[in-house]
Amino acid sequence: MTTYITEDKPFKLPAATIAGHAKHNDPSATSTPIHNASTGAIIGWQEHATAEQIDAAVRAAHTALPTWRTTTPSTRAKLLKKIAELIEADRERLSATQMQVSGKPPFEANLDVSDAAATFDYYAGLCADTTTFAPEQLKLPDDTVTGERYYEAVGVAALIVPWNFPMVTTAWKIAPALAAGCTIVLKPSEFTSPIEHMLAEIIAEAGVPDGVVNLVNGGGAVGAQLTAHPLIDKISFTGSTASGKKVMQAAAQDMKRVTLELGGKSALIVRADADIERAVSLAVGGAFTNAGQMCSATARILVHDDVYRKFMAAFETAVRAIVVAPPAGDDVAMGPLVSAAQRERVQALLAQGVETGASVAFCGQLDTACAQGFFMAPVVVAEPAVDNVLWTEEVFGPVACVKSFRTDEEAITLANDTRYGLVATVVTADPDAARHYKTQLRAGLVWINTPQLIFPQVCWGGLGLSGIGRELGLAGLRSYQELRHALTDAN
Repeated sequence: MTTYITEDKPFKLPAATIAGHAKHNDPSATSTPIHNASTGAIIGWQEHATAEQIDAAVRAAHTALPTWRTTTPSTRAKLLKKIAELIEADRERLSATQMQVSGKPPFEANLDVSDAAATFDYYAGLCADTTTFAPEQLKLPDDTVTGERYYEAVGVAALIVPWNFPMVTTAWKIAPALAAGCTIVLKPSEFTSPIEHMLAEIIAEAGVPDGVVNLVNGGGAVGAQLTAHPLIDKISFTGSTASGKKVMQAAAQDMKRVTLELGGKSALIVRADADIERAVSLAVGGAFTNAGQMCSATARILVHDDVYRKFMAAFETAVRAIVVAPPAGDDVAMGPLVSAAQRERVQALLAQGVETGASVAFCGQLDTACAQGFFMAPVVVAEPAVDNVLWTEEVFGPVACVKSFRTDEEAITLANDTRYGLVATVVTADPDAARHYKTQLRAGLVWINTPQLIFPQVCWGGLGLSGIGRELGLAGLRSYQELRHALTDAN
């Protein structure tokens, strides 16, 4: 298996992998540098696919579709199970790549590997369950006719994944797509593609036939050409809401099926009866995991007035104690942002928020090893106005806002006052209050007194500008299938 990252010279990743064959471009063709986020050093280059290569990849998937979609679910189950086993067996190398490219701390990089393996294992289990693909008999008012409901693969799926959780969001898409019987053209982020190439090699090693999973690499232009291709039947996109709108517009031309997992501006609510130690722990994890580069970041923290000062004091202590450092550092808890451009974007939003009235309450600090790379200390803003950009817009960096509230209804109103609706967290000792929040909060997933746990069995997706459709769970499988019916004369 190829090892891309070396200490002595930069690697170069192919523009595409089509039906099992790597396709390199002329040296003068477009390439994107791949950085070590902790040092800023260029460690490799990602070639960009040409229009011809994109077309060839889609056509390879289209050619492989008839055979793949008719494989038995049990056959697909064995392949998915093998992929999960190979991911686990390659844990050390995959984790090391996540740490070197993205700068993720060891515990985050290892969790990414576990999540990817668990996703393939879960969909292997769904394929092995004979009821998942069995036709469902319908009860009809006319006994001269029998009816059944069944699901079939949508077709060729274009999967576009972001840079914040490479391999993880990729597994969320590839595993159910393969389980459903779809063939795939994957477009990774050009900034974090090494881990995606490694995953593709694992999929091939597991025995998935050539042409079933293909890769095209590059930026937004490549994604736009891929989604517009007439032989694409389904698009699954994870990324910004602005890009998601463009994907949806492209899909509308041919009525392609879409799943869009987009942005978020989520709330964490701390009631007066909350365990403050737990609330602080959840606030730190919800705002600063992956350096805040999460669509699920609960960076709007609402704290009941009765415990506001106690919470803020404990939160400040916790934030100042966060070890921001390269992944090799001892006890590192937060790594860098993915790129210099992303750090500049976050810092510009922070400056804009402060210029329009937001007040920084306190900040964390950088380790001395952060002199290079794309590091930024965590920042906490207190009591911003509800129209301040830091309160309304997805920052996608280590910036959290805290506001006080006095009643549950006020907290619910503030939490729901957003165009997004991905997740929410509630910290309370009152089961009745928890039930009330679960029904009233406009979010696809609500955590009660728990960290941001994500299981393959639990669907992922949101309301409003947070997207359309669901990933993971049985619904994630069904999103790669068409619901069909048949009526038959019973006589």
